[in-house]
Amino acid sequence: MSAEPSPVPPGLRVGRAALAVSFLLQGTTFALLVTCIPEIQHRYGLSDGLLPVFLAAVPILAGAGSILSEQLVKRTGARAVLRVVQPAVCLSLAGAGLGDSLWQLALALGAFGLLVGALDASMNMLGVGLQHRYGRSIMIGFHAAFSLGGILGAAVAGLGSHEDLGLPVLFGTAAAVIAPLAVLTGTRFAGPAELGDAVREAAEAAARSVPWRPLLPLCLAMAFAYIADASVSNYSVKYLTDGLGSREDLAKLSYLGYMVAMLVGRALGDRAVQRFGAVPVVRAGAAVAALGFGLAAVAPAPWAGIAAFTVLGFGICAIIPQVFAAGGRLFPADSDAAVARLNLFNYVGFLIGSPLVGAIADASSYRWALLAPMLLVLAVLPLAERFAPAPVAAPVVA
Repeated sequence: MSAEPSPVPPGLRVGRAALAVSFLLQGTTFALLVTCIPEIQHRYGLSDGLLPVFLAAVPILAGAGSILSEQLVKRTGARAVLRVVQPAVCLSLAGAGLGDSLWQLALALGAFGLLVGALDASMNMLGVGLQHRYGRSIMIGFHAAFSLGGILGAAVAGLGSHEDLGLPVLFGTAAAVIAPLAVLTGTRFAGPAELGDAVREAAEAAARSVPWRPLLPLCLAMAFAYIADASVSNYSVKYLTDGLGSREDLAKLSYLGYMVAMLVGRALGDRAVQRFGAVPVVRAGAAVAALGFGLAAVAPAPWAGIAAFTVLGFGICAIIPQVFAAGGRLFPADSDAAVARLNLFNYVGFLIGSPLVGAIADASSYRWALLAPMLLVLAVLPLAERFAPAPVAAPVVA
């Protein structure tokens, strides 16, 4: 990125707002799916042993969808791919609520995984392109929009459970509302006229001047944080219902509290970094996240579990944005490219987190299973020094 960015044209501002709405809609869709895992399990008669297999298949297929979308983006552009896959993700969500046999669930979740991978990749490519044109970091704002969408989705899921709407009505109605909004939002995405060759330039920068070795500690921190995030996304509601005997509508407050804490933490995180520095904030975040897992593991009642997952959200929120910021400081000339590489490790975290917790829970209990992500998030502590604001003097070619 240039040292003296040009004034932001109005078209870019509109494109940025539209992409933020896209992140919000995706956060809503994702939260609806993950907070309804107990209902999905009951509807399809999915055993606790088979559940981690289905959940692990989603990030695997998402990785495949991400790779496939990169090829499509080269031919059609990130905007074109995003316009198609986001409404399609909504339809796959509806499909997950309409079936009644395992093969139908496998088909719906398989489609969801492939499409959400393409969606995530195209959204972040478009976001990186916008950041490249803005000349400053704007990616954290998009992730905050995703958190806001997660709050909305968890609240809607809780209301649907309280009113006993059932998955066909809940998922079908959500898809009927979100899909048209996604189509409408897609008409306002930034395109070649606003972005020029920004997406291609960022990709070339990644290949040219962003080596993997300096990023590896940050990649590990990102993976550990997303292992924790995947554990909460996939199992917080199930832990409260199966482990703590909670009602299903009340159990959804565990994810809602987690996402509220994430949003509030991200809103205040920059001020904390400015006052105390990135290293203390990351260390404190890892410690608070581990504390949240520990409190959840020993929670005596549903409300204690909800409070624990809320505490956990305050810890995780401090880590993920600072990974991106630290990558940008390492490579100030190509921070958008560094962000794109670091973002790959959210898939690694989701791929490991869900099967890990599910397998331990199936072998023992969810209380023991929560200790695994607790230990991994503690592994961020020795990596915290890598978040210090000391850029690499001269990047070497990977």
